[in-house]
Amino acid sequence: MNTIKVRNLEIGTGMPKICVPIVGKTVPEILENAKSAVQAKADVVEWRVDWYEDVFSFECVEHVLRKLREITGEIPLLFTFRTLQEGGEQAIDAVAYRELNEKAVRTKMADLIDVELSAGEKTVKSLIKTAHTFGVKVVVSNHDFEKTPSKEEIVARLQKMQELGADLPKIAVMPQCKKDVLTLLAATEEMTGNYADRPIITMSMAKDGVISRFCGEVFGSALTFGAAGQTSAPGQIEVEKLRGVLEIFH
Repeated sequence: MNTIKVRNLEIGTGMPKICVPIVGKTVPEILENAKSAVQAKADVVEWRVDWYEDVFSFECVEHVLRKLREITGEIPLLFTFRTLQEGGEQAIDAVAYRELNEKAVRTKMADLIDVELSAGEKTVKSLIKTAHTFGVKVVVSNHDFEKTPSKEEIVARLQKMQELGADLPKIAVMPQCKKDVLTLLAATEEMTGNYADRPIITMSMAKDGVISRFCGEVFGSALTFGAAGQTSAPGQIEVEKLRGVLEIFH
């Protein structure tokens, strides 16, 4: 399997890398959260721009991106607008979603962008092409906050992301029982063992799914999400605790 190099970080080898999401409505909150993520020694910092109160003014977004780039330095920066239907904070139409991501790519301030598989094949391919033109990597993601699909469906979605050109296919699902967590882990192992030619990111959310955030190195998930302050999804663990457990599995 190939690894993915983002700045000085190699994803897909060794311990799963830790990504810390930044959530905040105002610029001071966002920048303070970014500093906390850096202090926590995040491997990747994700700006959840859908939390930002001025997200629909790109002049404001670009200003924050430049500030975040200064704060994060050589730590890779992931730009993410999570849509309402996939657990995000604000609604956005398809055209605005595509344009926001394209503009973010063109600033060259972000190292990665997140593109939801549900945006549709045409949009996903277009954004990947634009991102790669500017040297930006792409996480193609899918989130199910209601349930855990079958193992076959999880693998099929990850394969689809890979076929579309995702640098990092990502899926997050909600367990309704403990067996659902095993389904996610089995799908992760099957994808990495039989189909993946690049790193993938998988997780089972909420309390039952916490184990999936720890054991990526065993089953094949190359990146996990930890909190440095406010969490952006159910089941996220503080970075320091998360790193300690990852080291045990390593």
